[in-house]
Amino acid sequence: MPELMIPLVVAAILLLVLLIASLRVVREYERLVVFRLGRLRGPLGPGLVLLLPYLDRSVRIDLRVVTLTIPPQEVITRDNVTARVNAVVMFQVADPVKSVMAVENHAVATSQYAQTTLRSVVGRADLDTLLAHRADLNEDLYRSIAQQAVPWGVEVSVVEIKDVEIPEMMQRAMARQAEAERERRAKVISAHGELEASTELRDAASILGEAPGSLQLRYLQTLLELGADQNSTVVFPLPMDVIGPLVGAMNQLSGGLAGTGGAAEANAPAGPEDPGDRDAPGDQNSPGGGER
Repeated sequence: MPELMIPLVVAAILLLVLLIASLRVVREYERLVVFRLGRLRGPLGPGLVLLLPYLDRSVRIDLRVVTLTIPPQEVITRDNVTARVNAVVMFQVADPVKSVMAVENHAVATSQYAQTTLRSVVGRADLDTLLAHRADLNEDLYRSIAQQAVPWGVEVSVVEIKDVEIPEMMQRAMARQAEAERERRAKVISAHGELEASTELRDAASILGEAPGSLQLRYLQTLLELGADQNSTVVFPLPMDVIGPLVGAMNQLSGGLAGTGGAAEANAPAGPEDPGDRDAPGDQNSPGGGER
């Protein structure tokens, strides 16, 4: 009897080892695609899965989102500018069976197709579109990659261009262009401001000319502003009705002085006669000059 127990114990131990080796623990975010004698059994899990040794072959598939970084690609844009562009693709397996049956390695296939699509999409755009309208390019990339990945059982969620590197010479040219554009806008804004200010001054002058009282109020307001400032200027305000007659009298006085000066010059006595201008006495009655 003891001789029979030893083989039984050994057999039980072997069966236990085989049973333990045949068990697979599948996590909640995983699926196990099982093939028995080469034929598909289907995705199994999550939980505890029993596989027959030497008969079943399994492929473990992760259903979580995978972040794939596309290496920098040398791209020539539509306007013949060389740029280095890289991107990021986020995807996850939606159908475990297709991801195993339709493609050998769905991650590598998605990466390679994303690289070629990135070069194609960026090559159709110019540099300004690549820099200023990146969202449109991201949308084109997403549609192309997502459509191609569906037969592989892969669902693409995000495709984004990360970095765009352009030559240093092009960067300097773009900086000069941006600076010139800012200067142009500043000049345009300054010209519009001067135009509006001149229009306002013209309207204000028209209003003050139509209402003399407004001019006096403006005069008083100017005096108040001068008095409010901390300066050493001394201002003697005079009423407008006093300044007006004084200015008129000064104008008349200056005009009268100018008229008096002109009359004095006209009535000035003539200078003494030059003796040389008179006829010499000997010209007519000289003894040698008269008729005999």
